[in-house]
Parts: sequence; C-alpha cells; structure tokens
Amino acid sequence: MNSFALSSALPDTPAAKPKLLVVDDQPINIQVMHQLFAGEYQVFMATSGPQAIKLCKTNPPDLVLLDIVMPGMDGHEVCRQLKADTETRDIPIIFVTAHTDSDQESQGLELGAVDFITKPVVPAVVRARVRTHVTLKQQSDLLRKMVFLDGLLGVFNRRYFDQQIETEWSRSQRSGTPLSVLMIDVDFFKRYNDTYGHLAGDDCLRSVATEIRHVLRRPADVVARYGGEEFACILPETPLVDAITLAKTLEQSVRALGIPHSSSDTAKVVTVSIGAACKPPIGSGTASDLVSQADAQLYRAKHLGRGQVCAAEPQN
Repeated sequence: MNSFALSSALPDTPAAKPKLLVVDDQPINIQVMHQLFAGEYQVFMATSGPQAIKLCKTNPPDLVLLDIVMPGMDGHEVCRQLKADTETRDIPIIFVTAHTDSDQESQGLELGAVDFITKPVVPAVVRARVRTHVTLKQQSDLLRKMVFLDGLLGVFNRRYFDQQIETEWSRSQRSGTPLSVLMIDVDFFKRYNDTYGHLAGDDCLRSVATEIRHVLRRPADVVARYGGEEFACILPETPLVDAITLAKTLEQSVRALGIPHSSSDTAKVVTVSIGAACKPPIGSGTASDLVSQADAQLYRAKHLGRGQVCAAEPQN
C-alpha cells in the first residue's frame, strides 16, 4: 500500500479521547474509576449487565472495566454475550473483582477478557493496564481499517461501505436515531480522462476524496469509494436537512477547487452530482433500500444537469 493511503488512514482531525465503560453495581467503585480516568478518557458508566450491553451496542467503548459479581446478570455473562455478538466482540474487557482465586481469573480469560485486576485497585497499575489495552485496541482497529482502504485514494473501499451500512442501520434501529447516505459522482469523468489522461484523472479523484473527507469531519462519518468515480458516505445520527446541508457544502467545495475540466457540459471545472437519502428515527425497510434511494437521487441530479444535490424524503 502506498504512503498516501497509509497517511490517509489516520484521522486528520484532533482525535477524541478514548471511550472507557466502567460496569459496577456499586456507585462508590464507579466514582473511584471515574476519578482515575476522567482526565484521559471519556468515561461512561453502567450499574447492571443489561445496561452495559446496551451501551456497548449503541456507543461502543474502546475498553470495558467489568465487575464480576453483580445482581441479576454477572460479569461473566456480560462478557459471554458481548463476545458472541459480531458488533461488540472486538471490545477488550478487563475484569475488576475482589476475588483473587485462579479459577475466577482463568474463567474470565477463557470467556475472552484481556486482563484481570483485583480490588482494591492500585491506581498506577490499573492506569498502566488500561492504557496498554486501549493502545492495542486502537492499533488493531487501524489494521482492520487498512484492509478496507482503497489503495489509490486512501478512503474506505466498497467492501467496508457494504459492511458498515448494515452495522449503522442496525444501530439506528436500536437507538431510534436517523441515518443518512450520500451518493456522489464526479461529473463527466470519462471525458476528463480522455482529455487530460489517466494520471491526471487519478489526481483529480484524490483531490475530490480529500475534499469529501475535509467536509465530513466527524469520526463516525464514513467516506468510501463506491466504484470508479463514485463515492458513498454514511452519516450516522444525521437527519435529512443536515445531510442536504453537508451535501451542498461538499458540492460547492469541490467546485471551488477549480480543477479545470474543459470537456464538461456543466462547468469549466470539475463538479460533482450528489444524491441524499435518510432513514428516519423510526422506519422500516433495509440498508439496501436506503442506498437505493440515495442512488436514485444521484441519478435525478445527473438527469437535471449535474453539479447539484437532490434528496429523497424519508420513508416511514
């Protein structure tokens, strides 16, 4: 993979603090952990197993500090369920417990936990272990993402988009939040290649990809090369009105790059056509339906003269 793709895999915005989920039925223990980690991490709290599982699915943390002995669902069962779910199985879990016998520790590790810390915790030790496992998680996430990168443009590829749209659709269904998709096409790109050559065409696509990434700056937003000169974007928790605003900003930003395109019927610079669609907070259908709606709006934008944004009303 070339250096452009490697560097583009890294975030170009200030990184958010890693997310840490503390699970314990005793508020005093949660307070201790919060005081230890609030300066370096985003600390979330759960006081029961079901609450912890729900949080892991709706707002996945980078690491879970999990008490074993809790009423109802104990830590072992929480770990078992998280590791059985494809959406949460990669979240590292550290058991924190007053039990010190080897059977408890081995059982936890066999269930998939990465470490075992005994209470009362030693602040320096627990900080070091958490930092180590969060770093390993971030490195593992990056390596997984590298597999899904387009080698030419440094954005995600079609395979990653297809996987992530299903994940975000499921999350949207659970959390009752909207989900928007943008489909983007570089106007008259075949003519551009014929006029300026394929090397210039590659440079053009790289510039457009970079501009999309600059406009869609939230960590949760996904920018992918859908195929050829077409891009697709996933915008979690984004209603249609905000998706349209982003799409219009993006269309104007690409136009403002001023990349000459003498063969275009739309403008004398490179432009893009964009289709937008949104799944409302409570909606039916499938992720594929949402992508098809955005694609239909892209086709409409191209039919109406290109270099513009068209949007589909949410389908209930």
